[in-house]
Amino acid sequence: MKLISTTFALMLMASGSVFAADKHDHGHEDKPLHGGLVTEIKDVDYELVAKPDVLQLYVRDHGKPVDISKATAKITLLSGGDKQEVELKPSADRLEAKGSFKVTPGTKVVAQVNLASKATTARFVLK
Repeated sequence: MKLISTTFALMLMASGSVFAADKHDHGHEDKPLHGGLVTEIKDVDYELVAKPDVLQLYVRDHGKPVDISKATAKITLLSGGDKQEVELKPSADRLEAKGSFKVTPGTKVVAQVNLASKATTARFVLK
């Protein structure tokens, strides 16, 4: 009887971790609101809009815009053997840089974002 109880307890604990690892509803959707690519890090959504003349990064916490007035960000674009680093500055509800950027499909983007209380690295691959 002890063996059956122990086995049942172990199975119950294992099944809980399987359900926890599954994609679950956390109160907001990870859909792009500005036509970009979205990645989520610790319930904060980072949406990158990459165009040849502008890079924009929107930050949302549980679906609500984050105050980025004192934030800074650096984006690194990696395309083939080319590497381009760009500083983003606050602009209204986003972090933004204007210029000339190589944003071809397959370009890897690393965004290092410094908000008031924390630093985060978000990664994207352009489609």
